[in-house]
Amino acid sequence: MAAPTRPIRFYRFPLSGHSHRVELFLSLLGLPVEAIDVDLVQRAHKRPDFLAKNPFGQVPVIDDDGTIVSDSNAILAYLAARYDEAGRWLPRDPAALARVQQWLSRAAGELAFGPAEARLIKLFGANYDHERAKALAARLYAVMDPHLASRRFLAGEHPTIADVAHYSYTAHAPEGGVSLEPYPNVRAWLGRIEALPRFVPMPKSPLPAAA
Repeated sequence: MAAPTRPIRFYRFPLSGHSHRVELFLSLLGLPVEAIDVDLVQRAHKRPDFLAKNPFGQVPVIDDDGTIVSDSNAILAYLAARYDEAGRWLPRDPAALARVQQWLSRAAGELAFGPAEARLIKLFGANYDHERAKALAARLYAVMDPHLASRRFLAGEHPTIADVAHYSYTAHAPEGGVSLEPYPNVRAWLGRIEALPRFVPMPKSPLPAAA
C-alpha cells in the first residue's frame, strides 16, 4: 500500500500512553502526521465536534484521508494492515496473528487496569484502588518477564503491534509507583524497542506524583 497522499490527522493527549502507542507506531512506519492536541482538562474530548469523530469521547483518534479510526489498538491494527506491506507488525500467519492478539488482549486488560491505572491515580488523582492496580501490574509482569527470557519480543523474534501496545505504559510504570526492578527481561525488552529506527519516547509527566 502506498504512503498516504496527505498527513494522517492524529488527535492526541501527549501524556496519554494510549496516544503515545499510536504516535510511536506512526513514527516506526515513517508515516506523515499532523498531530492535534486535545485539551482533556478543558474537556475538549466531550465537545460535539470531537464526539462526531469518537462518540465515546476518548483519544486517540486518527483521520486518514476521511477514514476515521478510534481506539488505540484498533488504530494500530488499521495502520499495520494498511501500510505494512510485509506483514511484520501484524502477521498474516494464523498462529502468529493469534499470539499478537493474545498480547493485545492483555494490553486492554491487565495493562490498562494495572500500570496505566496506577499512573492515573498517582499523577492525576484518579479515584481508583491503587493497591489493586499495583497487584494487577505485578501479575502482568510476573508473566511477561519469564516470557521474554526466551524471545526478543512479545510475539516472537520480531517486533509487532503487541510490543507497541505494551511499551508506553510499561516504560512509564514507575510514574504510577510500579517498580520494574524485579523484571530484568522486561527492562531489556524496553531497551530493544527504544533501539528501533524512528523510535520516539513518551514525555515524562511534568506533574508531581501524589504521595
